[in-house]
Amino acid sequence: MTPTHPRTLRSRRAGPWLAAAALSLACQAPPRARDEAGPEDKPATPAADPAKAADEPAPLSPIAPAGPHAFSVLDLLEMDRLSEPRVSHDGAQVVYTLRETDLVGNKARRSLWVVALAGGEPRPLETAANGQPADGSDPRWSSDGAHVYFVSKRSGSPQVWRAPITGGAATQVTALPVDVSGLKLSPRGDRLLVTAELFPDCDTLACTKQRLDARADDKVTGVRYEQLFVRHWDTWKDGRRAALLLAPTDGAAPVGDATILTRGLLADVPSKPFGGSEEYAFSPDGAHVVFTARRGDAREPWSTNFDLYRVAVDGDEPPQNLTEANLAWDTHPLFSADGRSLFYLAMARPGYEADRFRVVQQAFPMGERRVIAEGWDRSVSDMILAPDGASLYVVAQDLGHTPLFRVTLADGKVEKIVNDGTVSAPSIAGDRLVYLRNDLSHPDELYTAGLSGEAPSQRTHVNDALLSRVSMGAAEQFEFKGWSDERVYGWIVKPVDFKEGERYPLALLIHGGPQGSFGNRFHYRWNPQTYAGAGLAVVMIDFHGSTGYGQAFTDAIGGDWGGKPL
Repeated sequence: MTPTHPRTLRSRRAGPWLAAAALSLACQAPPRARDEAGPEDKPATPAADPAKAADEPAPLSPIAPAGPHAFSVLDLLEMDRLSEPRVSHDGAQVVYTLRETDLVGNKARRSLWVVALAGGEPRPLETAANGQPADGSDPRWSSDGAHVYFVSKRSGSPQVWRAPITGGAATQVTALPVDVSGLKLSPRGDRLLVTAELFPDCDTLACTKQRLDARADDKVTGVRYEQLFVRHWDTWKDGRRAALLLAPTDGAAPVGDATILTRGLLADVPSKPFGGSEEYAFSPDGAHVVFTARRGDAREPWSTNFDLYRVAVDGDEPPQNLTEANLAWDTHPLFSADGRSLFYLAMARPGYEADRFRVVQQAFPMGERRVIAEGWDRSVSDMILAPDGASLYVVAQDLGHTPLFRVTLADGKVEKIVNDGTVSAPSIAGDRLVYLRNDLSHPDELYTAGLSGEAPSQRTHVNDALLSRVSMGAAEQFEFKGWSDERVYGWIVKPVDFKEGERYPLALLIHGGPQGSFGNRFHYRWNPQTYAGAGLAVVMIDFHGSTGYGQAFTDAIGGDWGGKPL
């Protein structure tokens, strides 16, 4: 039996009076810290000299109160953010990205840290001349484990660099004429994948660079759009598309050019605005790359027809569509160790972005396919293969949490491995699971657990000093009978220093989507603890239409946004 995580929040029942009381109060908009879907690691204003700022990062200055106090927006913004954990091939170490924010200087610093899973304190991968951690993000281990590849803007443009794991100066790997991101390495480590914004009619990277330079000198700033989209989330389209680039890693000097793998395909790889490196993968033999793409024709704004494409790393053949028969969403390619099977996530209903993501196994490249655990009514958002290849570890929303599950490939049996909170970025380190976990009172930290979820252990404590100074509200999950007597779940966060029997103002937070969820998650945009710190009680209800309660519950809001308020 899998033990409950030590930070489990208590659940209690609540009658309809709670929902009615909450709905009778005026809704208050939550503080806007940063756009959730935008790059959370991007400072509000870039440093004036990127190269200097990256090479010699200044110490960061806090502006939140130094002594004990109730949690506030300033504390939220000053929190260090841990992301992108990558396990070494021998399973002994993890390298991760840490974002620190300087509110006084209005900038952020991203650096790489290494922690041994057997014990010990994290250390910077690389130190700048002034003793501060050097700029870097998006780490990947070399095939021999001796180096970490990463993206850094220290040359003035985001490019790929490589640093020895034992310490020492990094060397530049790419010097492309365009900014890059989304680094991945081939299994042998001889090639790398990155993405860049390119003009679709440009056959070379230099063409895009020249056009951007000419545009910068042009006094005309008007833009003519002939087709939607005109904007993705908070970014206006400028005629470029995200493209997938392939480059060697073994050159004596930084490589100045790359192969455009997606040339001729009018699409964004990765997809906008939320896609990342989970949307492309090398085959185990390194001969092919599989990626996710949606054609950028006139139907693009209304289409969810993302497909998986295969392209050879050597040769000039155009990308081949592997999932053309499915007119709905196909994404997140994952190869079996022998390369004979391709796992991916697929929706079934075209044009519906809130459909359930099922796990599909397909004989690579275009053989027989089957759905894994068809009867499990949850939508998977991430997955990795177990070491023995007999099961998958998957992440999926479930009743107000986002746990980690294990799904057996042979029979589709589903077992919950990490019970509560919000899990992300799972990976394997020998006989241990490695993952990030957060909840309503704690930001992401790195954890390990046994392959069946036993003996969970927190391996990083990047925000312990800040958390020791602040007070947060107690969070509890509740449930009640909503529309059609169906069970509805929600969360209440009590005010800091709550006293039983006293009256408090209440903020009702209503999630958007409308297919979404306010679950047991530490959120940098909609964070109820900022209200609790200001003396308010907070109620968040996952009304009909929310995700994580089965597809029928999610679909209930379709065509009836106001008919089933709870």
